[in-house]
Amino acid sequence: MSTPRDDDALSWGGDDDPTLDVGEKHAPTRETGAEPRVEAEPLEPLQPEAPAPVNRHPESAAAKPAVAEPTLAETGDDDDPDAEHAAPLGNVGLVGIGMVAATFLLFAIGWLLAGFRLNGLGLPIPSVTVIALTIGAALAPLVWFVAVLALTRNRRTWQRFLLLIVGIVLLVPWPFLSLGAFA
Repeated sequence: MSTPRDDDALSWGGDDDPTLDVGEKHAPTRETGAEPRVEAEPLEPLQPEAPAPVNRHPESAAAKPAVAEPTLAETGDDDDPDAEHAAPLGNVGLVGIGMVAATFLLFAIGWLLAGFRLNGLGLPIPSVTVIALTIGAALAPLVWFVAVLALTRNRRTWQRFLLLIVGIVLLVPWPFLSLGAFA
């Protein structure tokens, strides 16, 4: 059983103020003798309109036919047709990006481990070359990840993930897998 004191916690002082009513339109009646109230219209977002071209020679405008604005296909500015459709990543996209980043980080560690193991096997390649190639191979997954994120900023999410998956397939540390984990 609730008491009036308990119900006070669910209300705010002044809730019964008639000026706070939104959306109800009251037509003034002659009985009340009140002046007509001006009702506020709901706010709509302002959309900027392109300024109309200034015609300095009105007589020449009548002689010329109207020319339509060039479209995207006509101007050749089709660098990024999906840019207007790109949406920010949601929670699932962010978790997916994190998982792919962790995969690329593990690949970099795998390339480092495999390269240092290959250096210790006594291959007929100078060790400086093996170390340089190991560092390059370890940086490749990280560079791929950063490059895909930077270059696909305005693309759709599926396109970004497709390129990241291609990188995962291409940059698998095969020497690490073929030598075994603790060979």
